[in-house]
Amino acid sequence: MLRYLLAGESHGPALVGILEGFPAGLVIKQDFVDAELALRQQGYGRGLRMTSIEKDTVTFLAGFWKGKTLGSPIAFSIANRDHELRKGKPAQRWQVPRPGHADLPGVIRYGYDDCAPVAERASARSTAAVTAMGACAKALLARFGITVLSHVRSVGGVEAQASGPTAARLKRIRAGRPLRCLDPAAEKEMVAAVDRAMTDGVTLGGEFEVVAFGAPAGLGTYAHPDRRLDARLAGEIMGIPAVKAVSIGEGLEVAGLDGQGAHDEILPAGKGKVLRPTNRAGGLEGGVTNGEPVIVRGFVKPISSQRKRLASVDLRTGKAGRAAWVRSDTCVVPAAGIVAEGLVAWCLADELTSFLGSDRMDVMLRRYAELTGWKKA
Repeated sequence: MLRYLLAGESHGPALVGILEGFPAGLVIKQDFVDAELALRQQGYGRGLRMTSIEKDTVTFLAGFWKGKTLGSPIAFSIANRDHELRKGKPAQRWQVPRPGHADLPGVIRYGYDDCAPVAERASARSTAAVTAMGACAKALLARFGITVLSHVRSVGGVEAQASGPTAARLKRIRAGRPLRCLDPAAEKEMVAAVDRAMTDGVTLGGEFEVVAFGAPAGLGTYAHPDRRLDARLAGEIMGIPAVKAVSIGEGLEVAGLDGQGAHDEILPAGKGKVLRPTNRAGGLEGGVTNGEPVIVRGFVKPISSQRKRLASVDLRTGKAGRAAWVRSDTCVVPAAGIVAEGLVAWCLADELTSFLGSDRMDVMLRRYAELTGWKKA
C-alpha cells in the first residue's frame, strides 16, 4: 500500500513530499523525474512563471541507498525559484476574489483578511509535487511493463478527430508538439484559439485523456464503494485544480446508448484467453481492471485568473469591483494531462503493491510473474 503527504506554498521556498510503501531495490532516476517535471511546464499557452522562471528539478532527501530505494519513506523537495528571485519581497496580495477560484471560499473557511494566502496552497503550483510523486510511481510500474501516457483531445471547443491512441503514437507526440495532440490539423486550430484568447485576455479549457498500457486484469475491487479503482481514479483526477469532470473510458458517450452498444463484448482468443473488440469501459468493470488499457479522461475548465476580469466584490468595502488578475497561464490542458498521468500511475502502483504484498522488488517481480505469466522483455 502506498501513501503520500505533500506540502508547500506557491511562493514559498519549496514544495516537499513524503512517499511511503515503495519496495526496497527500486531504481528511481532523478533525470527521469526531472523530465516529467519539465513536461508539466510545457504546452502552448503557459505563462511567464512556467516558461521563464521555474526550472523544476527534484532533490531526493531520504529513502535511497546506493541509488536504490530502501523500503523506507522517500522524501523529496522541489525548489521554487520564484521565491529565490524575489529575495524577500512580498508576493502579490489582493482583496477582490476571482470567480471560479478558491479565493472567496478560502477566505470564509480560514478567516484570512485577503485572498493571497488561499492561493498559496490552492494554486496549481502544488501539482509539481504531484508530478514528482507520480514519476516515482511510473518508475515502479515500468518494472512490470506498465506505461502511462496522455494526449489532448480538445482545447477551446476544438476537438481532435484522431482515434485509437497507442503507446507508440503517444510517445511520438510527447515532445516537440505544442499541445501533445494526435490530430495535427486540430492541434493547429487549437494553437490559433489559444493565440486569440491571449489577445482577448481570456483563458481556455479542454479535455485530456490518460491511457495506461499493460495493466493486468484484477487490480482494484468491487468489495466496497470507496475501494473501487474507478472511484479512486475519479477522485484523484478531480483533485487537480481546474478539473471539473472525469470520465472512465467512453463514460459520457455510452450514457446515450442502449445496452447493446454500450458494453465491450468478450470473445474467445484460444488457450484460455479472451479478447475485446472495443474498450468503451476504459479497462475497468465493477471497479476492477479487466486487462484492457485503462483510460481516464479529464475535463479542464478555463482557469479563473484572466486579464479580462470578471465582476466581483471588494472584500474591504463590500462594493462591486473587478476580479484580481494574478500572473497566470492561458491554457493548462496539456499540463493537467501530465499531472493526471502521475495520479493514474500512483493509483495503479498502489493497487499493484497491495496485490503483490511485498517489501522487496525482486519478490514482487517473481510473484507478478507467477500470477500473470508475465515475462520481462
